[in-house]
Amino acid sequence: MRILVVLGEGGHTVEMLRLLDLLGPRPEYEYHYFLVKEETISEQRIRYPGPLYRGNRPHWKDENLFIVALKYVRLAFQSLYVLLRVRPRVIMHSGPGIAIPIALLGKLAGARVIYVENGARVRTPSRSGRIMYHVADLFFVQWPELQRVWPKAIYAGSLHG
Repeated sequence: MRILVVLGEGGHTVEMLRLLDLLGPRPEYEYHYFLVKEETISEQRIRYPGPLYRGNRPHWKDENLFIVALKYVRLAFQSLYVLLRVRPRVIMHSGPGIAIPIALLGKLAGARVIYVENGARVRTPSRSGRIMYHVADLFFVQWPELQRVWPKAIYAGSLHG
């Protein structure tokens, strides 16, 4: 089974890699990774080998909305390329901006989407979470308080130590 893991930066990467540690290196899993072009630290932390694919970082903060929209269009094409190459059965992510286009396009292509709300979100939902709640096949939160916001979410505890 091909699993496409989208790594963000910092906490997003830590959470996904901890989740992979829970899944472990199983012969039936074929891991593939999608991350920001400039991100090198995440790449160094990967413990289960697999092909790496890169996309451009979409900026949300302090940038003109039109420019951000253009960057997302470019990222959507990069995501489509990765989806055609990998053909994942599952896409896993914890909400970095780079994950939204690939998760949405992957869902349209028949992939299952697993979303883990970032552990930094205790009481208020993230922008990614607001989108993925309606798209993800499995939607996990790391704090019970967020289940009040998203009743269909699965509380499974924290991925942070």
